[in-house]
Amino acid sequence: MTEARTDPDLLYVGTYTENIYLVRMDRRSGELVRVGAVNAGANPSFLSIHPNGRVLYAVNELEPTGAVSAFAIERATGALTRINEEPSGGGAPCYVSVDLTGRAALVANYAGGSVALLPIETNGALAPTTSVVQHTGKGPNAERQEAPHAHCILPDPSNRFALAADLGADRVFVYRLDLEGRSLRHIEEGDAVMRPGAGPRHLAFHPTLPLVFVANELDSTVATLRFDSTRGALSLLDAHPTVPAGWTGRNYPADIHVAASGRTLYVSNRGHNSIAVFSVAETTGGALALEQVISTAGDWPRNFSLDPSGRWLLVANQRSDSVAVFGRDPDTGRLSTTPQRLALPSPVCLRFA
Repeated sequence: MTEARTDPDLLYVGTYTENIYLVRMDRRSGELVRVGAVNAGANPSFLSIHPNGRVLYAVNELEPTGAVSAFAIERATGALTRINEEPSGGGAPCYVSVDLTGRAALVANYAGGSVALLPIETNGALAPTTSVVQHTGKGPNAERQEAPHAHCILPDPSNRFALAADLGADRVFVYRLDLEGRSLRHIEEGDAVMRPGAGPRHLAFHPTLPLVFVANELDSTVATLRFDSTRGALSLLDAHPTVPAGWTGRNYPADIHVAASGRTLYVSNRGHNSIAVFSVAETTGGALALEQVISTAGDWPRNFSLDPSGRWLLVANQRSDSVAVFGRDPDTGRLSTTPQRLALPSPVCLRFA
């Protein structure tokens, strides 16, 4: 497949409806305009785009068995056309990523507590799962950690490993990503055991340092892990609160991203309804410091995205049915509010084409 030239200002929005919405952003003003929608089946909540830019993958977050759907991206307009769908190998799939060669889709099944690999055909279609790994473990939070709940899986920058955050097991699992064998092989001694009750949810790799940052949903922290990519081994370095000191309300961090420069880390806070902005020291430890906490101008911010230019940060406010746009200082990473909003039902995930 050849490289796509889809408009970089096109944005796909996954939702808890039956639609994936197509939105265009004006990179000068930050204005958002809805330009289309496609019926993607129930709860196309989380999205991922193939490295060649020609195919979009969406989970269908259903129980007892969920699915993953593949859509061709029309080169000129960005419009989506369904290619196929496959069972996800477990209940309530909530995360999908694509390996860096575009040969495999990786899925986290939240309710099933499992991760799965689905091979990708040359036309972008999904093949049936060839590897489903059941997580084990539980945590001290009886309501949320009674069993494993895989929440995220993504390849490491070398594409030799895959890391999976499990909220129920308080663990970040390490897998060898075997593309030839189409399998995930657990490296048990490589796992990071998180603080009991942390509830690891989403992961982000630092672009240059051997670090992985973890948004912990249940204790409102961001943890820093060192990743040894020769052995496939994680070690916990430290953790920092994602809400201001002294705040005592209920809060559940959701998404996490590192700026391309590696100097700034962002975490969304559901409950406090904010984005936490951390500076990342350029030393090997990448020490974090909380620099800013800014309201998302909406309720229950799920995923968010930095636009390709790095000048804007967009937030999906699930419960207030809105996508909000923030200006971003490329030097300091700090955010500023803008009047730009787009009303969309139950937005969850944002992906630029």
